[in-house]
Amino acid sequence: MVLPPLFRPSVILRTSPSYTDPSSEILYFSIFHVLKSTLALSNASEPVSQQKNEKGSNRWFTLPPYTATVNASILGNRILNRGAQAEVETSTAAITALKWVIHCCPELPRSLVQKLFRLRKVRRGSSMIENSEYNLEARDQLKRVAAKDILNVGDQIFLPISAQVFSTEKTRDYCNKDEETFMHSLVLYKDPAILVINKPPGLPVQGGIGVKRSLDELAASCLSYGYSEPPRLVHRLDRDSSGILIMGRTSTSTSLLHSVFREKTFDASKHANHVDSEKKILLKRYWALVIGSPRRSKGLITAPLGKIVLDDGRSERIMVIDNAEPMPFQQAITRYKVIKSHHGYTWLELCPLTGRKHQLRVHCAEVLGTPIVGDYKYGWQAHKNWKPFHYNFHKNQGKKQFLPFGLDFESGSIAETNPRLHLHCKQLTLPDVSFALHNDSLDQDCSRLECLELDAPLPSYMQKSWDIINS
Repeated sequence: MVLPPLFRPSVILRTSPSYTDPSSEILYFSIFHVLKSTLALSNASEPVSQQKNEKGSNRWFTLPPYTATVNASILGNRILNRGAQAEVETSTAAITALKWVIHCCPELPRSLVQKLFRLRKVRRGSSMIENSEYNLEARDQLKRVAAKDILNVGDQIFLPISAQVFSTEKTRDYCNKDEETFMHSLVLYKDPAILVINKPPGLPVQGGIGVKRSLDELAASCLSYGYSEPPRLVHRLDRDSSGILIMGRTSTSTSLLHSVFREKTFDASKHANHVDSEKKILLKRYWALVIGSPRRSKGLITAPLGKIVLDDGRSERIMVIDNAEPMPFQQAITRYKVIKSHHGYTWLELCPLTGRKHQLRVHCAEVLGTPIVGDYKYGWQAHKNWKPFHYNFHKNQGKKQFLPFGLDFESGSIAETNPRLHLHCKQLTLPDVSFALHNDSLDQDCSRLECLELDAPLPSYMQKSWDIINS
């Protein structure tokens, strides 16, 4: 047997292991699996005529024919501007072979897909070529395709049959029955394009160092609802905040939503001094309980934000930047109004017109001078002499509910020694992207596109604080 050139050196260096070494068995085991997967891929590089089995079928994993895809940037711009732009642009986008494989097979590791293209093991053919003996000759004429080659409508991509093993593997089950039931209870709304979740406080949105469970991982495991693609994040919320979180159910809808959110921020930053208060194509409303009260009952905050690195790069902090300072910054705009003020606390409605990291927390603490309750990063001075608000809970206190993933919705109100972050995405107005993607008549006119009105209830500890303020 001739070994593939890529693996010859590593195997030759290990031909004489010490049999007294307890790790030698593990070493041979790992080499066997590497060679097994490599040989499986190398078989796919044989001429097509040599890859027929006993029934005469070729050893190819066939993807669906390419169909025109939406140009997310252009359609997102149309949605936000209600089709107001004068120029006529095509709403379809050219797509490369690499992107089409990733679109059709999201479960395939991206590194594997890129390797298949790099080793020239991917073929392209017409949708007229079917899996029948009549077309075996035509299938022998498949041409190699590069990752950056643009596909034509009707083209089909053929991958080595070994790739099908990955595509048929089930996603690892991260949730038990109780955890899955809990995840389903968080869903506020779903349609063919989007999934709306009421994110619980304390659950990180994405994985990272020290993160055992993240919402994107759990959603992929529990909230696919039979879709071949897992839900994807469109925007993010801080770990300790809660409320409405949008996820795309397909790669196309996710790209479109990314475009809508990006265009909204760009448009607001570009016209910072002329923000249209009536333009509610995409509008997020947060509720926050702050310490103290703003001087004005409502207003518009336009304060650019920049990032500074602390502790030799181990942490970072967002702060308001003076335009005269020679450091990079991002324009950040927030509209606010007072909902209710009592007992030295104020409930605010915050509408971020741009999407910057920690924007609401910094604007409340540094611009309004009213840090959010439970924000120990930007409002630590206000919490140095924190005193719990004395309140009688005998009427409302019940049996504590135990939730999966170590979550707790009950503790953390202003009546406790260590209050939690009181920042919740309460309402969100979002374009009906599902209707836009499936209605061809909107290609040049988005003025008839309706919006979804979403609402998420407060977590229990914030509801307690709300009851205290209203008492």
